[in-house]
Amino acid sequence: MSLETLDITKINTELKSKTPEEIVKWALSVAQKPVITTNFRPYEGAILNLVVSEAADIKVIWCDTGYNTPQTYRHAEELIEKLKLNVQLYVPKQTVAHRDIVLGLPIVNDPNHKVFTEQVKLEPFKRAMQEHQPDVWFTNLRKGQTAFRDSIDVVSVSKDGVLKVSPFYNYSDEELDAYLEKFDIPNEFKYFDPTKVENNRECGLHI
Repeated sequence: MSLETLDITKINTELKSKTPEEIVKWALSVAQKPVITTNFRPYEGAILNLVVSEAADIKVIWCDTGYNTPQTYRHAEELIEKLKLNVQLYVPKQTVAHRDIVLGLPIVNDPNHKVFTEQVKLEPFKRAMQEHQPDVWFTNLRKGQTAFRDSIDVVSVSKDGVLKVSPFYNYSDEELDAYLEKFDIPNEFKYFDPTKVENNRECGLHI
């Protein structure tokens, strides 16, 4: 697939009436090295179930910051087992215990928060993408989550030139609840992202 030959605006127009399943099938048809990323936050079970139903062996990149809640870790283990996920785990190069001594957990307006975010999320993510070199990246971005996410669409192009596909982009929480119930997929709301803190912030992964 050559991104240069794809008309993203036209693709989004054509996909507007398609179901999430149809969107995934289209993306897989143009992909050579697709991946899906997850942090096992609320509603991640939906995108994981959707994509692995079409591509069972797809690489699932999990960049674990080391600061997830106990509930999130248990939820991750449950989904990994239930969906037989092909997880590719990436963690920071420094342990939480070490970082707690030299940096701590900086608040959002602390200059060290940028350093913290780079260490626990951006560097592991960059390492993962460099190693796997995907051409299609499945995400669970949705309209209404942040101002940036309102500005994209089902299909967009990442800053690194990867085709980013968000099959549930136009879904509400209620629609995702119905999807999870239909396929008997668990959900977990006790989640914390130390790089975002506030739900309407971006950590830098997608912009």
